Amino acid sequence: MMVELRRRLLWHGMFLFLLGLGVGLVEPQFSNPRMGLAAHLEGVMNGTFLLAIGAAWTEVRLGARTKAVAYWTVLYGTYANWAFTTLAAVFGTAAMSPITAAGYSGAPWQESLVTLGFVSVGLSIVVASLLLLWGFSRGAKV
Repeated sequence: MMVELRRRLLWHGMFLFLLGLGVGLVEPQFSNPRMGLAAHLEGVMNGTFLLAIGAAWTEVRLGARTKAVAYWTVLYGTYANWAFTTLAAVFGTAAMSPITAAGYSGAPWQESLVTLGFVSVGLSIVVASLLLLWGFSRGAKV
């Protein structure tokens, strides 16, 4: 099962990398092209992050449930980061990104959706990172 999860992480890493490349091709078409660039970079960087985690997955020493939580939170965090950044580019929202959204704003519901999305991304990536750090340190002499 560990090998299968590792391969899935590698697949998702390449897929998210490809999604990031795709966003880069249509960057100028977004309501906010600067945020489109951010979405492109989020896809490429988060895809690379998943590839790195997948390559090291066999070194994560956690119980089955905790490892499953790490797996799903890292997948959610990376995909949602790309998705909510892409939505922000489509909507032209300024939520949580005042530098890349200077001069842009979306409807109140769009701003709220993107804000909630980015908050959920932040929480999931922090949880995943802490669990992975714990899993990498178990059994190692620090």
